Amino acid sequence: MLKTIKNKLALTLLPMLMLSTLSALADQGLKNPADKAAPEKSTSQSFTLDQAIDYSLSNNPDLQIASERISQAEAQLGVALSAFYPQVTAKVGYDHSNNPAQVFSMIVSQRDFNSNSINNINTPGYRQNFRPEIIGKLSLFRGGQDYQNSKAAELGIDAAEFERSTVRNALIEAVTASYYAYLAAQEAQKVAQDSIAAITSELKQSKLRYEAGTVLKSDVLSLEVKLAEAQEAEIRAANGIELAKTGIATLLGLSTDHAFTVASASSKLPEPKMTASFNNLLELAMTQRPEVKAAATQVEIAQAKLKSEQGAYLPKADAYVSYGQNSQSPGFSSSKDNVTAGVSVEMDLFSGLETKNRVSAAERKAAEARETERKTKLVIEQEVKVASLKLEEAQARMRVTEASVAAADEALRLVNEQRRAETVTVTRYIEAEVARNKAHSNTIAAHYDALSAEAALKKAVGDWK
Repeated sequence: MLKTIKNKLALTLLPMLMLSTLSALADQGLKNPADKAAPEKSTSQSFTLDQAIDYSLSNNPDLQIASERISQAEAQLGVALSAFYPQVTAKVGYDHSNNPAQVFSMIVSQRDFNSNSINNINTPGYRQNFRPEIIGKLSLFRGGQDYQNSKAAELGIDAAEFERSTVRNALIEAVTASYYAYLAAQEAQKVAQDSIAAITSELKQSKLRYEAGTVLKSDVLSLEVKLAEAQEAEIRAANGIELAKTGIATLLGLSTDHAFTVASASSKLPEPKMTASFNNLLELAMTQRPEVKAAATQVEIAQAKLKSEQGAYLPKADAYVSYGQNSQSPGFSSSKDNVTAGVSVEMDLFSGLETKNRVSAAERKAAEARETERKTKLVIEQEVKVASLKLEEAQARMRVTEASVAAADEALRLVNEQRRAETVTVTRYIEAEVARNKAHSNTIAAHYDALSAEAALKKAVGDWK
């Protein structure tokens, strides 16, 4: 929302900025034509992790779809509740007949009955009848179907809200993982670029030494192979950056050609940690994961719909009232109006086994909902287990990579001394330097992976519902 307001303000102020720019150019004699590029730069957005999460929550299409489904469920509730209100219908009918029974009915309804009507009862001739009327109907009892349908609709709103919470929980985790994947890819690219620079520099010197006869041809060839490997790694890392950025753009609801940047994380990254034991995490997930609540709600909905279908075995009662008039010409006259009111009760004695089959289908739907709930719990249990194991693994990798940094620094120092003493090949020196750079990068990448694993665990227990 904040970004949208800023963009609108930028568009509003654009004409004034253009006028002020033209005035400045006129005063300076068009000294700085590069200012024309300024508006393009202002359209680029930069996202930190928190900003990316906030933006995705307001702009991601999946979350918007989930919100629309809540509105649809609310409308469905309104449809279900309409059964408890009276239904009022206005209509106009026209009949033209010479059927004695119908004509006699028209004469009586129009209050035109007299002695001649009896004399001409078998040969009444043609007669027409206009009947404008208003009909009101109120359902008194439908075997509990209206109540059960309204209850199912109310639960449908809860299910839609749980679905939205599920999307929100998954979205925040996906944005977090993509953000750290982007930063990790940048670290991999830095390592590859540092390796390319180091190997290229050493390769130039080695070629000169080879021409001078102090270095073997195999050393030069080895460096060329190392350079090709580093260049290949740099290409993969650059592609990884673009893929991660494309994934972030999709999660933010932006087109792939939308200009934006991903801000680097703060120098002090948070320490990922396991907050509780697996059993406690699993218990927490079962109480707050929206998927569990949604599955339980679907079971209740299926039960309500089953009771609604079973209500078809019971009788139905309706009250109705009709007010109108009968006349031979259009119009309305209070002297010819009539009112009919009553109550009707009906019960299906045989519906071709339709009711039985509808009840059977509802029973199977309820059984399916119960099994879906059980499956959902099993899937979440597995997800919590996997997420906790991955976080433990990521934390262990962090400790290993941190220890490897000191070892790599010391190894490079020793190899450097041996190189000065000309007791090791230049290839060994390059390997030690690349290993040192990679150890430092691996430490940062492992930290990013651990943070992503922590985010996955939070999503598994439903922290972002």
